[in-house]
Amino acid sequence: MCLNVDVCGICLRHPIMNASGILGSCREHIARLAEYGVSAIVTKTITSQPREGYETPIVIELPSGGVLNAVGLANPGKKVIHELVAEARRFGLPIIVSVGGRDEREFIDVAIEAEKSGADAIELNLSCPHTKGYGIEIGSEPSVVRTIVREVSSVLRIPVIAKLGICDKLVASAGSALEAGARALTLINTVKAMYIDVFSAKPVLSNVFGGLSGPPIHPLAVRAVYEVYRELRPEIIGCGGVHDWRSAAEMILAGARAVQVGTAFIHGSGRRVVESILSGLRSWLRMLGLKSIREAIGLAHRV
Repeated sequence: MCLNVDVCGICLRHPIMNASGILGSCREHIARLAEYGVSAIVTKTITSQPREGYETPIVIELPSGGVLNAVGLANPGKKVIHELVAEARRFGLPIIVSVGGRDEREFIDVAIEAEKSGADAIELNLSCPHTKGYGIEIGSEPSVVRTIVREVSSVLRIPVIAKLGICDKLVASAGSALEAGARALTLINTVKAMYIDVFSAKPVLSNVFGGLSGPPIHPLAVRAVYEVYRELRPEIIGCGGVHDWRSAAEMILAGARAVQVGTAFIHGSGRRVVESILSGLRSWLRMLGLKSIREAIGLAHRV
């Protein structure tokens, strides 16, 4: 079965890449992700200046199987991008730099550094649910999305991918991103949530609110991919609760060309996760009588 796909001109040997946030802020992380067998590396969100993030506790594994995190976009700043790109190149993998900022100037600053360093594309993080000024309040307003994507796209030659989260104006924001020059969309980010310890009667995260990831948000992510694909037919990278071949296949049927995996790497061996998903997808394609994963993209809209 042929599993190779392309996303905004980047050729991938299969559709599974990592999601920004779990790993990807140092060379060791890049090497580990490469060992997992992903087809492309997505860095942790990088901002212009280093960020320390929030005080611990910042991550909780929930009884539901999901993970709640409020890292606060901790990262070493744009100075690290060159070595991250170099490490990905050592493994022969495409690398997408996730870019964070509070306004178009900060996004542009990091994006230019990523292109100068040799990145294959950038992913604009327009949807972090727990870091004020850097996230969902940007992506939930179509006019702001349009401005940021337009300004960043105007100064780059490499593709721009817009990462959007769940909001009432998701389809409108997606349309604004595409009209402004985004070559693809990543849907979705984590979902704003919280967890209260019933014995201490206090929120567990130091930031109180965090981003929920893992299987609990998967149906939301599939719905988002389906709706945006139905209305706009863009190139989509599906993200949210993908942990096995079935959840990956759902994303592809809904309209995703590629799929990002994040929380599943916390719960299991990275290499086994990727290998299991790819093996399952091959068997699934045979059952459907399809020769290529590309034939399955958006199939739920045609049957």
